[in-house]
Amino acid sequence: MKTSRVREALVSGARGLYLAIISLAGSITLFVLAVVSIAFIVLGIGLFTTPVVLAAVARFANLRRVHAAEWAGVRIPVPYRQPPANEPAGAVGQVARCLRMLKDPATWRDLQWLLVDMTAGFTVVIFAPALLLYPVYGWVLALGVWRPIHSAGGGEWYGFIHVTSQMTANGAAVLGTALGVLALFANPAIVRGHFLLARSLLAPTTSMRERELALRVDRLEETRHDAVDTSAAELRRIERDLHDGAQARLVAMGMDLGTIEALVEKDPAKAKEMLAKARQNSGEALTELRDLVRGIHPPVLAERGLGDAVQALALRLPLDTEVDVELPGRLDEPVEAAAYFAVSETLTNAVKYAEAERVWVDVHHAAGMLRIAVTDNGKGGARIGAGSGLSGIERRLGTFDGVLAVSSPVGGPTMVTMEIPCELS
Repeated sequence: MKTSRVREALVSGARGLYLAIISLAGSITLFVLAVVSIAFIVLGIGLFTTPVVLAAVARFANLRRVHAAEWAGVRIPVPYRQPPANEPAGAVGQVARCLRMLKDPATWRDLQWLLVDMTAGFTVVIFAPALLLYPVYGWVLALGVWRPIHSAGGGEWYGFIHVTSQMTANGAAVLGTALGVLALFANPAIVRGHFLLARSLLAPTTSMRERELALRVDRLEETRHDAVDTSAAELRRIERDLHDGAQARLVAMGMDLGTIEALVEKDPAKAKEMLAKARQNSGEALTELRDLVRGIHPPVLAERGLGDAVQALALRLPLDTEVDVELPGRLDEPVEAAAYFAVSETLTNAVKYAEAERVWVDVHHAAGMLRIAVTDNGKGGARIGAGSGLSGIERRLGTFDGVLAVSSPVGGPTMVTMEIPCELS
């Protein structure tokens, strides 16, 4: 327990340092660029630069949403307006995109969040690494460093202790130890507090929630049509695979058996040769039928659940894969199937396109939400709608009101996070 608490405090301190750096550097940079770009709209230049900058702000905010969900279990909904399907291209489309983003309340809440993130957000989260690093200085002073400092300038303040002697230096070490113990309990709460502060600004307001509900209804209607289209395409694929694969082999085997029946007395050697060929065709047909059934609904998924099915997927991958599953019960079969095939597609992308050497899969259920994170150390650059199969995963999850978030900077790593609202049985 103690080792776990120390590890959690150290991890939270490292995350706090990372968040403090990007809160200061990232938020200041993006806020300045956004303000300058919006100001340049009157000159015409801003019409083309503003969408680019605001898209970068949204990606920055979405990255914080991913971190909030993964590191602290704080879910921050994504409230942005989706672009219309018939948005024009070229310069006219760029202007329309700029106006649409400026009319979106979520854009202005993002800019408000940048202001808070670079000030209050930074101030809150910097305590996490400080509570780990500052105690070290107290012990350094107690080990004798106070002497040259005292000789040069009259002493050093460590917190509220004025270090001018070995006794006061020892007091600094005691205070540092107390701060270190405090870090064991406070660091996870500090990081979570940072994300809760972000949620207070990034989450939809009441009016935005009403609009989000309307968008959700539209999205469910769209995903329902996608589900119907996907099911029809899947049925056509199964029919094609049966017709071109197992069915063709079974027909050929039936013809061979008819020929064998005619040759069994006239040419036993030839009949024996064709019988071996028929046996081979029957084995290949059985293998194709098994593969087809596995593609429809893997037996391990039906018999042992999502956790074991994902473990089985990982064992078949040609790279190192670490799987962490925490599911104290079973999910509904449709949800299990959707999650399984989403993970399968994501892992396939990691193998084919990411050039990854290692993959981490985390599957757990909490607060009525199935959360799956697939992380690889590949080259990054994955985008939804970039032909990587992520759009299909998004549509599959959308059928169950699920969401997909992708964090994949160029150079990696790539983190694909999936969430599906559901309950365990």
